[in-house]
Amino acid sequence: MGTAVSTVMRGLRSGWMNANPITDAKTISVMEALDGFGYITTGFSFLMIGMVVFAHSWYVFLISVGSKAVPAVLALVHDLLLVIILLELFRTIINFLKTKTITLEPFLYICVIASTRRILTTGAQIAYMEDLPDQMFHRYLLDLGANVLVVLALVLAVYLVRRATPSAAVTVRERASG
Repeated sequence: MGTAVSTVMRGLRSGWMNANPITDAKTISVMEALDGFGYITTGFSFLMIGMVVFAHSWYVFLISVGSKAVPAVLALVHDLLLVIILLELFRTIINFLKTKTITLEPFLYICVIASTRRILTTGAQIAYMEDLPDQMFHRYLLDLGANVLVVLALVLAVYLVRRATPSAAVTVRERASG
């Protein structure tokens, strides 16, 4: 069995090695340009969606704040946290286009914001329920506890990532002295 696999792999490698290097470089160049275009259009999409959500959130808030102030404020906070998530994704794409590396930290921030958003949303829903069965209240407490643990774990992860990676200031000082 091992001999057959090695023969097939050797055949694949030999076909790959005989390819025209100019065509391969052009193909790769086109693919990289399309990849960059995909990131750019996705980034602009996140930005545009964030702007639409932002404007719509304030519109809904201004219409509903007079009759139900607290639910309107909670809905606005919920939507603004979604806008922050979208902007954080936009910023991550910008950083990727600049550095060609994807870092973990922005995604941890997004997860913290998403979990916080879930805590606020669930809390707002429970606060305005007139008849709350015990079973639903216990589910809420479990959901709340799980999200709090997620936030704590993510904050710990952010701390560990920051501690593991040298800051830009330290890198600049090291370069200046070296």
